[in-house]
Amino acid sequence: MASAQKVSTCLWFDAQAEEAAKLYVSLLPNSRVTAISRYGKNARMPEGLALTVTFELAGTELMALNGGPHYKLIEAASLVVQCESQAEIDRLWSALLADGGKEQQCGWLKDRYGLSWQIVPAALPAMMQDADPERSERVMAMVMGMVKPDIAALEAAYRGH
Repeated sequence: MASAQKVSTCLWFDAQAEEAAKLYVSLLPNSRVTAISRYGKNARMPEGLALTVTFELAGTELMALNGGPHYKLIEAASLVVQCESQAEIDRLWSALLADGGKEQQCGWLKDRYGLSWQIVPAALPAMMQDADPERSERVMAMVMGMVKPDIAALEAAYRGH
């Protein structure tokens, strides 16, 4: 069955595509693995290893490819997750950092597979685009000083406290 989504993203992994996709779909509602194709005999990778894993992440289709060590995921591309609560931020942050992930500045992190994520409070874009430049500048300064997003601190900066 053809996908209803015309454009999607392919993420290149060495040999961890299936493992990564299964982790990712476990983290967000409305997520699931939809298809797996596997390498056959005489392929460039071990027989039976997933070649591609197609999955939906919060309703968005992505594909993970096991292509070997030729290319690496880089920070120039990231998945952005808008979170409604601090509890959701904390849960995703912990899960994505587990087993070797690395925190980065401003709500960015890199998971154990090397994929970069932006964990963003859902209210942040509106705060940063506020018509009052002082409000948006206070929020931006707060974001630049954070590692993991703190909704209460961002709201306080927005209000000028």
